[in-house]
Amino acid sequence: MRFVLVVQLLFWLHLAAESFVTGEEIHRKPNIVLMMVDDLGIGDIGCYGNDTIRTPNIDRLASEGVKLTQHIAAAPLCTPSRTAFVTGRYAVRSGMTSTGRVQVLLFLGGSGGLPPDETTFAKRLQQQGYTTGLVGKWHLGVSCEHRGDHCHHPNQHGFSYFYGLPFTLFNDCVPGEGSDVLADFQETLQNLMMLFGFTLVCVHVCGLFEARLRLVVPLFFLTILATAVWYVPFKLLPIWNCIIMRNQEVIEQPMTVETVPQRLLGEAQNFIRRNADRPFLLFFSLVHVHIPLFKTPAFAGKSRHGPYGDNLEEMDWMIGEITETVDSLGLASNTLMYFASDHGGHLEDSDLTTGQKGGWNSIYKGGKAMGGWEGGIRVPGIFRWPGRLAAGRVVDEPTSLMDLYPTLKYLAEDTDPDRLLDGHNLMPLLEGKVGRSDHEFMFHYCGIYLNAVRWHPPGSDSIFKIHFFTPNFSPPGAVGCYDTKVCMCHGEHVTRHNPPLLFDLFHDPSESRPLSPETEPRYAEILEQTAKAVARHESTFTSRQTSDDTHSHTSAATHGVEVQMSWSKILWRPWLQPCCGTFPFCWCKENMTHVLEQNVQELKNK
Repeated sequence: MRFVLVVQLLFWLHLAAESFVTGEEIHRKPNIVLMMVDDLGIGDIGCYGNDTIRTPNIDRLASEGVKLTQHIAAAPLCTPSRTAFVTGRYAVRSGMTSTGRVQVLLFLGGSGGLPPDETTFAKRLQQQGYTTGLVGKWHLGVSCEHRGDHCHHPNQHGFSYFYGLPFTLFNDCVPGEGSDVLADFQETLQNLMMLFGFTLVCVHVCGLFEARLRLVVPLFFLTILATAVWYVPFKLLPIWNCIIMRNQEVIEQPMTVETVPQRLLGEAQNFIRRNADRPFLLFFSLVHVHIPLFKTPAFAGKSRHGPYGDNLEEMDWMIGEITETVDSLGLASNTLMYFASDHGGHLEDSDLTTGQKGGWNSIYKGGKAMGGWEGGIRVPGIFRWPGRLAAGRVVDEPTSLMDLYPTLKYLAEDTDPDRLLDGHNLMPLLEGKVGRSDHEFMFHYCGIYLNAVRWHPPGSDSIFKIHFFTPNFSPPGAVGCYDTKVCMCHGEHVTRHNPPLLFDLFHDPSESRPLSPETEPRYAEILEQTAKAVARHESTFTSRQTSDDTHSHTSAATHGVEVQMSWSKILWRPWLQPCCGTFPFCWCKENMTHVLEQNVQELKNK
């Protein structure tokens, strides 16, 4: 009898244990996999209308999940857009915007970056028990006052694990691709050096060396100074900026660009595998399809659109590998996967040898660095969560990259107080519980200046957008800023509109037919409602002062925060430069054997 009772007791204890485990699994917080690509045009993807480039893996995410057709970046350039993405707030709130020509961080040895007191979604989820990782591009700064303080580093902003590029991939990383960083300034410094040197030679040849010593000595030192200012920061950029870090350690300097895709993919897959048994957040920040373009042998020459198409298809394959990793571990039903680009494609980048290096922004006007024109800010947006989100659903309402922050907070059951957010929780919209976006107004910045505003009136399908100013395209008749390679947001580089340009994106998504009082009955109301919205928006900043720039509604002064992309913070400082050796002798190579072995077979089986 006692034996029977013991057996029954053990049986019920077993059932109770199973019930407890099952209940724990049911209520486990979801995993998050965020995949963001660089400089991708919305027209480059099959599920967004491209029928000449193969993107089956991204298309599969859309067919198995929810596709957003009006997903908007908060800025048309990397640094401010990514700032808004990770913080859920317009980049001007943290000073990550520019008042002049330099609109992104240029040197890892600069002191600008995402302020230490700013909050990211990674930090919030980390506080809720998530294991958090960033693999790939950061481009939001490293250090503040000295090498090693890492005040802007991902590890200080909630990412417990970081592997990748603290800067970005750019032309200077590949010999023969030219330079992206202040090329005209470099040329000026080089010319000054040559001028001073030529003057010294003339002085010597003319026999003026002894008679004009007071002239020769300053010229000699000016030549040395000009040479150092030009050569050391700029000609050594591959060493200073093109590096790989694991957490706060520089593990490769300069980086071997050819193997970057395989290494990033391997690190992202390994992060998922390591954390499969607990809630995790992975931000897989790809360096595709930013220039310089990769020349991976398995993809070279395989597309119908040259090197850019090859890179797109390689990027799609990488997305497929991440998806397969999630699915093979049995995590799909408890993992939210998200795919987007940080902004639109770069139209101006091309040459006679390679052809077009940037993306296609479909029917939308403009592109990267072109203010509020749709082509630079309307990006792909796809969410996949089998069992939670209906497959094949399409949402045509305005949404933002900034919406990820509050959405992830909601999924992590984070109810703690937070600062003012500009994004909104997307889950009710993604699940079909509501039909309207919470974004009645959205604000578009060009640098630090409020460039455009869109209004989605309640009860209307129309989405009106007004432009206060637009960048001047060059040469005349072009559809981009080909003379300067990127458009700028200040002074003579823009045209101010009074009254503003007004478009209805619902009927005119390409922004080709400006509205007028004669063609739009609500014209006066639209301008009035938008002006009130701008006033409310500006009132949310910490300080209100008069701007000295007549074409902006907001300025560095009104934001009440320190601008992180001023010249004093942008320019290179030797004492801030990350280095894997004894500065300035910075050189090291990562042992890539294990990474290459993991990925070579996958490439062969493509």
